[in-house]
Amino acid sequence: MKRVILFLVTNLAVMLVLSVTASILGINRYMTANGLNFGMLLMFCALMGFGGSFISLLMSKTIAKWSTGARVIEQPQNSTEMWLVDTVNRLATRAGLSMPEVAVYDGPPNAFATGASKSNSLVAVSTGLLQGMTREEVEAVLAHEVAHIANGDMVTLTLIQGVVNTFVMFFARIVGYFVDSALRRNNEQSSGPGIGYMVTVVVCEIVFGILASIIVMYFSRQREYRADAGAASLMGSPTPMIGALRRLGGMESDGLPQNLQASGIAGRESWMGLFSSHPSIESRIASLQNRART
Repeated sequence: MKRVILFLVTNLAVMLVLSVTASILGINRYMTANGLNFGMLLMFCALMGFGGSFISLLMSKTIAKWSTGARVIEQPQNSTEMWLVDTVNRLATRAGLSMPEVAVYDGPPNAFATGASKSNSLVAVSTGLLQGMTREEVEAVLAHEVAHIANGDMVTLTLIQGVVNTFVMFFARIVGYFVDSALRRNNEQSSGPGIGYMVTVVVCEIVFGILASIIVMYFSRQREYRADAGAASLMGSPTPMIGALRRLGGMESDGLPQNLQASGIAGRESWMGLFSSHPSIESRIASLQNRART
């Protein structure tokens, strides 16, 4: 909760500085005089940007279960499910967390954690991962997912996405306003936004959205390093996590829906590292090995 409050206060401060700067430079006064309220636009974009992100976060467990067909283990049906529940419970206790839901789904080797808060979370593992790894390796993967929950990564990434959404919407509309004003300078009779505004906003949201995804993906990659380190701490050694990553490196581990790929233990690497939700397996192993040496 402290992290959420600090993050929100920080970004409210950024918005306040932006608004004050616009007032000092006369941008706010110019735009208000010409029919666009700078402050109201900023608040509208913040409401829409954060609103969509938080709604997605609140629905994350339900959407994850539905999109993967994950079955929550309420009563273990075999020894493997019993071991999964006991292992997650032990790791969660070690991390100081309440017991998350544990689920299994059919698919290639992968696992993920999601949920709206540390006390309302889900750890899911695929049948492919259970079949393709040793129990020590699976335990390391589960420790990685528990570390995500302990680090508050789902909430943090949601807040980052909310800030990014806000400024993409805001700057797209600012640019759209100025383009529309320039195109309609000789037509003083017109009122309200014109086609220039609408087209510019759409184009800018696409362009700014692509650029903003670089920021989001950077934080996504950093959280994977932290979760790997957290798994090493929970396991008492980085060796099991290194072994799990090496095993993953030799597997076809795709298969999660698009909305969950950033949450998986193994994510899809793009042709450009800037747009990858996960670091390469090699760099994650190297990071754990460096940790072991220090």
